[in-house]
Amino acid sequence: MLTTKQLQFSYTRHQVMNFPDFNLQKGEHWLLLGQSGSGKTTLLHLLGGLLSPTSGSIQIGTTELGQLRASALDQFRGKNIGIVFQKSHFVRALNIGENLALAQQLAGLKPNRGRIIELLERLNIGDKLRLKPDRLSIGEQQRAAIARALINQAPIILADEPTSALDDYNATEVINLLEEQAKALGSTLLVVTHDKRLKDRFPNQIAL
Repeated sequence: MLTTKQLQFSYTRHQVMNFPDFNLQKGEHWLLLGQSGSGKTTLLHLLGGLLSPTSGSIQIGTTELGQLRASALDQFRGKNIGIVFQKSHFVRALNIGENLALAQQLAGLKPNRGRIIELLERLNIGDKLRLKPDRLSIGEQQRAAIARALINQAPIILADEPTSALDDYNATEVINLLEEQAKALGSTLLVVTHDKRLKDRFPNQIAL
């Protein structure tokens, strides 16, 4: 489902990052561990098609990301990759429901209000549908960000440090939500973190 080979990325000629090869199967849940500065977020952005590798390949299903042009890559990402960023990056002028509808439109899909309401309710924030992002607590924003990553039922879900700023209780809640929703969709889940609290949760691990 998600395969990398000989992946390299360089911000400068003197800073070359080499990433391990891996092959994540459909429905598997993985943890990618590494200290700050080890390239975790860079790798996630490569896997999500937000950066292009200096060399090597990333394949999702039968599609090689490097073969897609910009507009085709945007649509492919919207339909096939759900990303939970460290910061939520919502459009502040839009309410939560409109932000989720926008995610559907950017993937070339028609907004599905029923799907939006259902997903927000399953994440216990159904009453936040018409609120602007800044009216939500940090925990509620995180749940809304998970909803946005899941709204298009993407087969790949990438989560960047989803628990780093959370206490033990809320960290457990967020991981439970991600695993539960990924399982319901049959999606491959990759959680990128330096949070050692998650180490025992995932038998499948990649270390940087």
